[in-house]
Amino acid sequence: MRRIVIVALLAIMPAIVLWGQTVTESSNEGHQIATQGTIRVKMQTSLGDIIVRLYDSTPIHRDNFVKLVKEGFYDGTLFHRVIKNFMIQGGDPNSKNATADQQLGTGSPDYTLEAEIRSGLYHKRGALAAARKGDETNPERRSSGSQFYIVWGRTFSPRQMEFLVEKMKSEHPETGGWTEEQQNIYATVGGSPHLDGEYTVFGEVEQGLDVVEKIQNAPTGIADRPVEDIVVRMTVIE
Repeated sequence: MRRIVIVALLAIMPAIVLWGQTVTESSNEGHQIATQGTIRVKMQTSLGDIIVRLYDSTPIHRDNFVKLVKEGFYDGTLFHRVIKNFMIQGGDPNSKNATADQQLGTGSPDYTLEAEIRSGLYHKRGALAAARKGDETNPERRSSGSQFYIVWGRTFSPRQMEFLVEKMKSEHPETGGWTEEQQNIYATVGGSPHLDGEYTVFGEVEQGLDVVEKIQNAPTGIADRPVEDIVVRMTVIE
């Protein structure tokens, strides 16, 4: 079985800006509505705790994540794939008690989730999103039933963003472009904008971004697995 991965933009062309959109008050209000949520999950790790808020605008992913957390599905799993300046990935049930040489990344429940890709939800630093198989075998972009990732990413210069603007406009014209807020976030805070329109973002880190930074800086070995296991336990905060 192929590993469930998210596609990293390992090299970015020298010329890159944000694709333009006339920003209105309603567009920013739409983003605020899209990111609302009352359910939070605490991720306890060996490097500290992370608290994420789940979005009400992605109810399929929210409810599935809560269900798995309450069942203890994630307890004992690892952040099994870590790429510096990109993201940290977890949720593979096969990572529980995995041996040091065991290849991870294929495990999941026996189901996938319908994509909930929303234009107001994007891959800013701290975004919580669902991993999935690639478009060639998964053209509907259905999400893994359990695997997720938290974005770290990087910041982008105006020249770099110029390239991304044109690329995203041609590949995802349905998004209508980035809002002024999104442009500012990618330029100053950071993220992974090349993933926008490709994966379902269903939450964000509210506390513990410093822990995400520690994890994404962890030394890694084969298949981007941390040399020292980073074990996860989760609880729902409602």
